[in-house]
Amino acid sequence: MDYYRYIITADAPSREIILAFLGELPFDTFEETEDGLHAYLRADADAFAIEQQLSDISGKLSFSFKRELVKHQNWNAVWESNFQPIQVEQFCGVRAPFHERLSEVRYEIVINPEMAFGTGHHETTYMMMAQMEALDWEAKAVFDYGCGTGILAILAGMLGAAEIDAVDIEKPAYESTVENARRNGVPHLKAYFGNLSKVPERTYDIILANINRNVILNSLEALYERLNAGGQLLASGVLQVDEAMVTERAAQVGFECRKTMHRGDWCCLLFEKQ
Repeated sequence: MDYYRYIITADAPSREIILAFLGELPFDTFEETEDGLHAYLRADADAFAIEQQLSDISGKLSFSFKRELVKHQNWNAVWESNFQPIQVEQFCGVRAPFHERLSEVRYEIVINPEMAFGTGHHETTYMMMAQMEALDWEAKAVFDYGCGTGILAILAGMLGAAEIDAVDIEKPAYESTVENARRNGVPHLKAYFGNLSKVPERTYDIILANINRNVILNSLEALYERLNAGGQLLASGVLQVDEAMVTERAAQVGFECRKTMHRGDWCCLLFEKQ
């Protein structure tokens, strides 16, 4: 598959915010550079429509972009070269098979860092895992909404979750979740390809949603209905500037915000169903 590479030039302080906006467009992955970002789009996508949206966003956030065609290559090898391990103190960590073991953590997750890994929002992944340490997972039913490569669902299984469902709208993410669950010894993780409607109708004790603001806002009611009474929703992918908007909307649905965490420009929110 050929790709379009969008070379985005932006000041360092604005890159996280730009990345959050671009994460809602159908780019396959992003790469940080000295001058900004590279965003990769499949060459069979509607580049004209995407560039119209890019122009609108660039007008608000003051960045420039240009497009170039990148012919087919081993994209996973390219992505692997940019993947760095994530470690949450002595609690847990994520690494690739070619990295050295994370000997100081209690839980180690090994994934193939394919393009399905997502946008590289390590701050949000870090916070989700950090907040997971304090929750009770034993014998719980868990749902990972927008699972990426399944990192959070796998960690939930390692922490004692008895039933785990996960879903993603990207087929490579779904396939990676299946592979990584097997690789990390979590055979009871069931992955689904598609949107929320593809997941069997049932309720959960804990829902994980490391995704983005718009999807979270649009899904709050549906996620509320899929939680048991007293169930918890742990959500990230939300910028701090949007925190109040998300918490206010969640309160209208019936959630109570129990805990917040900040890292970089991002926040992670723990809600409880009332």
